[in-house]
Amino acid sequence: MKGLLLRLSGLDADAENAVRVIGFFDRLIAGRASPHALVRATATLAECPAGLADPARGISLRSEPGAAPGERAVREFAETGIVWLERPGAPLPLDEIVLERFAFAATVLLERERDERDDAALVDLVVAADAAEADRCRALRAMRFEPSAPLHVLAVAGGDAAAVLGVLGRDARAAVLGHVHAVLARDVPADLEDRTPDGTRIGVGPALPGAEAPDAWRLARSALRFTTLGDGLPSVVRHDRLGGLAAIAARLRPEDIALVADVAALDRLAAEPHGGDVLAVLVAFCATGSTRKAAARVHRHHSTIAARLSHAERRLGFSFQEPGGRLRLDLALLLRHLRDEPG
Repeated sequence: MKGLLLRLSGLDADAENAVRVIGFFDRLIAGRASPHALVRATATLAECPAGLADPARGISLRSEPGAAPGERAVREFAETGIVWLERPGAPLPLDEIVLERFAFAATVLLERERDERDDAALVDLVVAADAAEADRCRALRAMRFEPSAPLHVLAVAGGDAAAVLGVLGRDARAAVLGHVHAVLARDVPADLEDRTPDGTRIGVGPALPGAEAPDAWRLARSALRFTTLGDGLPSVVRHDRLGGLAAIAARLRPEDIALVADVAALDRLAAEPHGGDVLAVLVAFCATGSTRKAAARVHRHHSTIAARLSHAERRLGFSFQEPGGRLRLDLALLLRHLRDEPG
């Protein structure tokens, strides 16, 4: 970096843009960009095709694969890798710095990707309920977590798990377990809700000693179930804030829920024409407590919402306005959701 800054000092008018190039690649590294994302971002920055190849890793990437090849400016990285830019004409003044930072980012991100594959096996072992405690403790120490120190386990579904790791810090480790990422982190930022990428759902387990990670993982998955009930609910749910809802999720089995008449009535309602729309209205009504607010949430006229609610009341057999009516509806929706979102 010192040598690069010395060279920048001679760029005069271009120095500010060169520093921006450095910041651009630093952000890609901090955000744990994939090799594909790195190549695409570099091509966008340089406004020309870009590529990355490393035969030892079996990687060969080029942006705009259908574009006619141009003159290559190449930079090597690691032992077997190269990155390049392709321009039909003469190189631009900042191409040298773009290539240098492109190669540096490739080195860091590919090395991190290899480390993360190794970490994934360790994370899998740490959260496995049937793993021997001695093996779990060795895996934790291999990732520089002390078995007796508090550790959070998060269940991350959908969206960009890599971006979540960036928010949690460089010590966070992850593994894909089925359709959910298990993530280990020492700390969870208080503003995680505000920094979670769109489309990403997170259940946060309580801080428990690392040796108790299987319990924390089970509780994180339970919290994740509460993130998909309906539009407007938080994308991040912390298990230690669920209160009595956590006990409901833990104790009730699908066969128990099947015995609840209100849930069966919701199933029949959902099977009717436009049933999905009616259920969305019911969720919005319970979340807002208001016909007009529910209408705004689901983008319907309030008279349509009133008609949907009246129809649902007839099908379920009770008024949502009577004492306890909305709570009964809310509980039925929750139970149906938990049945369909197994932990």
